[in-house]
Amino acid sequence: MKKTFVFSTLALSTIGLQANIHAASEPVTLKDKIKDRLEQRQEKRASKGQLIPGDYTFELRHDGAKREYMVHVPKNYDASKPTPMVLSLHGGGGNMTYQANEEFYHWASKSEAAGFIAVFPNGYSRMLGKLATWNAGICCGGARDSNSDDAGFIRAVVDDMKTRANIDSQRIFANGMSNGGMMSYRLACEASEVFRAIASVAGTDGTKSCKPDRAIPVFHIHAKNDERVLFNGGSGSESDTHADFVSVPNTIAKWVKQNGCEATPKRVLEIDDAYCETYSGCQENAQVKLCVTETGGHSWPGGKKVRGGKAGSTAINATDLIWEFYSQY
Repeated sequence: MKKTFVFSTLALSTIGLQANIHAASEPVTLKDKIKDRLEQRQEKRASKGQLIPGDYTFELRHDGAKREYMVHVPKNYDASKPTPMVLSLHGGGGNMTYQANEEFYHWASKSEAAGFIAVFPNGYSRMLGKLATWNAGICCGGARDSNSDDAGFIRAVVDDMKTRANIDSQRIFANGMSNGGMMSYRLACEASEVFRAIASVAGTDGTKSCKPDRAIPVFHIHAKNDERVLFNGGSGSESDTHADFVSVPNTIAKWVKQNGCEATPKRVLEIDDAYCETYSGCQENAQVKLCVTETGGHSWPGGKKVRGGKAGSTAINATDLIWEFYSQY
């Protein structure tokens, strides 16, 4: 598999332009030269698989198509130590830049605080990476209709990252928003040997079959008044796909049974507008956890909505709770 390396973030996207800009407008200063040298050094190291702290975009070819993913490497990354990695998947009709946006999902700042590498794959797209979707079973869009091998692509992303950074193979996690959360469930079903745990926000399990190799920890977050992926299942009034989505209760029941957990949950959080429950006693210490907000609609709690509209719930912070869940493993 031939892999191509590109940069598209921060100053790395303009390395090749800086000298011409300086030459045309003003003399090149010593500060400019130092900055250019550091950026060129970072590009050289990254291309050789020696990632250093910063933001990157990488390309690879999978299933005959060019695919992309973005990466945030925290400032405290130490290449001599195995480092956890979190893959976060965008919603249907979005793309990786939305999921990497600090304003919406807060994964870059959490990466800095907790010391993991954050990765944002781009879904299947016929429009230069825009309006991308994931083939998560019953949903969504072009990825589903073309039977895109998105599980295979995400496996390829993991393998590619292992050549670029010192990744702790026992602590690789996946999560996503909406269609991205649905895709996380597919990864739980088809790649349980890769991912230690998964989490989904506003996206239920629509997989057609599910035979994980082991019990896998699952964390689900959903608003009761979600207008796109209805809490109790069916096609939401604001849904773009009008798929017959699986309900939250049925999703949780599936994974409680799948993981061999006790049938009765324990209430672990109860505050205004939100509660959380944990199903324990599962095989291989694999919990199933559910957090529900009363309000917030189709959103990532604690983050700004990508499409605007009524604010999401601030009763809980999904990013914080997901990392707390991962940290147990």
